[in-house]
Amino acid sequence: MSEAPETTTAKPRGRASYLLALLPLIVFGGIAATAAKMLYDQDFHGKDITEIPSALIGTKAPALNLPPLDGANLPALTDAAIKGKLTLVNVFASWCVPCRDEHPVLKELAKDGRLNIVAINYKDQSDNALRFLGELGNPYQAIGIDPNGKAAIDWGVYGIPESYLVAPDGTILYKRVGPFDDVSLKEGLYPAMEKALGKPAS
Repeated sequence: MSEAPETTTAKPRGRASYLLALLPLIVFGGIAATAAKMLYDQDFHGKDITEIPSALIGTKAPALNLPPLDGANLPALTDAAIKGKLTLVNVFASWCVPCRDEHPVLKELAKDGRLNIVAINYKDQSDNALRFLGELGNPYQAIGIDPNGKAAIDWGVYGIPESYLVAPDGTILYKRVGPFDDVSLKEGLYPAMEKALGKPAS
């Protein structure tokens, strides 16, 4: 008779322990399902999972007032450097391997006179950045240094290289996380440029 109360309280405790033990599996299952969906979308629907949405798209670009890269003989990156121009703001660093891979693409884009390309040099050493540009060439019309990453935070930078297409009126039209490739150019940047310019981008 005295054992009955112990039996009734043990069952709820047992269920709670069981559910607690299952919690990590449930969380892991949710993460795995999300990752699987991203891979499925990429493989079967052609979605580029590096095209990360940005809350800034459709809004005015953050203010720019960055000092120049000494020795580059280029203007500082300020609002005046992008005002009234269709501009690609590229975030790069000399220590960033994907930035090196992307650089030839930026040099080709710089040949399109309708596109103004500027850079935020992110948490870099100026001497290293100058060597990087000396070796690979300079596609930029202006460069601003961001040694502490504050400007990158303002722009919502996720990972470098990262690029933002900004309309002549200062509205952010498009964001690319990671280096540009043929797919991201054809399906992302070029259509955004075409829409902004009202004609096909070259």
